[in-house]
Amino acid sequence: MRLLEGKRALVSGVANRRSIAWGIAQALHEHGAQVALTCLESARRRVAKLAAGLDSDLVFSCDVSKDEDITRAFEEVGSAFNGKLDVLVHSIAYARLEDMGGEFLTVTREGWRLALETSAYSLVAMARAARPLMKAAGGGSILTLSFLGGTKVAPSYNIMGVAKAALESAMRYLAYDLGPDGIRVNALSPGPIPTASSLVVERFEESSQKVETRSPLLRGVTARDVGNAAVFYAAEVSKMVTGSTLEVDSGMGILICGAGPHPRARKPGPEQPC
Repeated sequence: MRLLEGKRALVSGVANRRSIAWGIAQALHEHGAQVALTCLESARRRVAKLAAGLDSDLVFSCDVSKDEDITRAFEEVGSAFNGKLDVLVHSIAYARLEDMGGEFLTVTREGWRLALETSAYSLVAMARAARPLMKAAGGGSILTLSFLGGTKVAPSYNIMGVAKAALESAMRYLAYDLGPDGIRVNALSPGPIPTASSLVVERFEESSQKVETRSPLLRGVTARDVGNAAVFYAAEVSKMVTGSTLEVDSGMGILICGAGPHPRARKPGPEQPC
């Protein structure tokens, strides 16, 4: 059953095939949505090649640090979708490498501004631009991507953790404002997924292995798993869900700190020589 037949979706943040946003775009497409993508102008050619795999040539450049760029991009989206939009996926985050790693105390004022403006305020700006298109469609669904580091300390995640906390709070306030328009706003919080940005997270590989050996589902999370959850939030089956954060983490969030391997985890075999 295709849950998004005839829906118009805009997905931001696709950088390459390992992007979580790409897994979401694929899932939305498979469920019948017509998918458009936004990216920086410098990545447009690369992203256009990915869009072809979605049977789409709708790729719009958008620098979310510039209000005029957001306005222009959504005008172009409106023209492509006949003035309507059903789904917006916000998967944008950025911080300077020097403001991640080491002590959080070293974050600079400019690093703070850049991370929060790019990673959190951009959701507000894009939601504001999407609002008239979604109202014309009779309502819509806005999704953003968070991470556990926004509610708990993930060593070296630092300023991005603060940005994710701001993002989730902004999501809830937007849900309150946009609810009367029939627009729902929610967040997905994936477990560890190997992407370009995951390289800066301290002990990332160890965290991934813990999911596979300690989580209730004993399986690592993939971008397509997140995409499937996004389909639920985008579809009418979740029409009464807004202002929520869904953890897509194989169940790790229910465990207490220090929980050991699951008793039914596959036991490692004898060590093999390199």
